[in-house]
Amino acid sequence: MATQANSLSYAGCNFLRQRLVLSTLSGRPVKIRKIRARDDNPGLRDFEASFIRLLDKITNGSRIEINQTGTTLYYQPGLLYGGSVEHDCSVLRGIGYYLESLLCLAPFMKHPLKIVLRGVTNDQVDPSVDVLKATALPLLKQFGIDGESFELKIVRRGMPPGGGGEVVFSCPVRKVLKPIQLTDPGKIKRVRGMAYSVRVSPQMANRIVDSARSILNKFIPDIYIYTDHMKGVNSGKSPGFGLSLVAETTSGTFLSAELASNPQGQGEAVLPEDLGRNCARLLLEEIYRGGCVDSTNQSLALLLMTLGQQDVSKVLLGPLSPYTIEFLRHLKSFFQIMFKIETKPCGEELKGGDKVLMTCVGIGFSNLSKTLK
Repeated sequence: MATQANSLSYAGCNFLRQRLVLSTLSGRPVKIRKIRARDDNPGLRDFEASFIRLLDKITNGSRIEINQTGTTLYYQPGLLYGGSVEHDCSVLRGIGYYLESLLCLAPFMKHPLKIVLRGVTNDQVDPSVDVLKATALPLLKQFGIDGESFELKIVRRGMPPGGGGEVVFSCPVRKVLKPIQLTDPGKIKRVRGMAYSVRVSPQMANRIVDSARSILNKFIPDIYIYTDHMKGVNSGKSPGFGLSLVAETTSGTFLSAELASNPQGQGEAVLPEDLGRNCARLLLEEIYRGGCVDSTNQSLALLLMTLGQQDVSKVLLGPLSPYTIEFLRHLKSFFQIMFKIETKPCGEELKGGDKVLMTCVGIGFSNLSKTLK
């Protein structure tokens, strides 16, 4: 068993998920102190406690110690077990908050993971389930994580503050990951989208589609935005609407943008026309940033490159988000791995903003707990 001496120590509540996920994969215990220590309401929040419970469910033998005020957390990871799990997420954050971490952990379980998550499917803070389905799953396939049992399905939609959504995610296990060379982002060939409305008039979704198309049609003809109007029990507990857009390039890269309406009773009411236009502009900005992985999934791509075989992996990214920069620091602490970072100014062939070419040699992480057939 790892001792307290081997554990890494951090202070503050920022990047809690990153630290716990990397701790679980590397097997190194982690101690986090001063979690909102000076706050009027100190300690772990409800959604963070829910995340820790989820980690406890998918691992076997994890040791979690939290002090009385919730300001100190000691986490000694167990083995990733997987299997069939159900989890009620906190409605304070979207299901995307939990799913992002599960995407990092799921391929390394002992048994294939099949998990039902309940809560908020679309909100304004976390990546929605629609966007993760359209961008993160194809990214995992590039690393060789694929199969019939690899799917993410929205059973019910739930908007904040009530939630009531339900999502099923299943993922096969892999012993090793393939190294990747994603250096050619390609040109945009089509845009797909999903305009959804729950507990409001179905006409809202059509109005969103029309306004988004009014901007995107100037750039590319191949645009199709689906409308998804869930009724009755499948529409969750709160009204709302939103749009997620995904641009696909000729080389199989997916870039995404999304917007959701304000939660019921919070902030000003948003017009569907404004929401559609703003989301289209966000997509154009994401395309301008470019790269082979969109800004939502940068850290996922870098983690899978780190865990790949002992071979060189390269990926071209747009400007690194602050979350990704902190993630690179954590990768160094947990796995002692450094990326070679080359900036590629936008020249003749690279349109849009400046790009970053990230190169690393994988640590040859192998899933030892995978059941042998």
